[in-house]
Amino acid sequence: MNDLLHILLYIQIGLCVFCLYRIIRGPSIADRMVGIDIFGILVVGICAILSIITGKTFIIDIGIAWIILSFIGTLTLAKYLGGKSLNE
Repeated sequence: MNDLLHILLYIQIGLCVFCLYRIIRGPSIADRMVGIDIFGILVVGICAILSIITGKTFIIDIGIAWIILSFIGTLTLAKYLGGKSLNE
């Protein structure tokens, strides 16, 4: 079981590299936004796997905080791309 979790962890880290490539080289802002969202989901998955491997539950809290900030950032960027100001 522990070996499988380590393999899954390395796969998640490899997928994060691909997402970073899409964030940097994305042809449009929408592609970069999707890359950032997927990167956030992968980070939460990494936090979950690390929490299981190490037995530390505070890592799940870090993942929850990350996904909340990612959600707020996505809403802000979508509102900006929609042409509205942030205080509307």
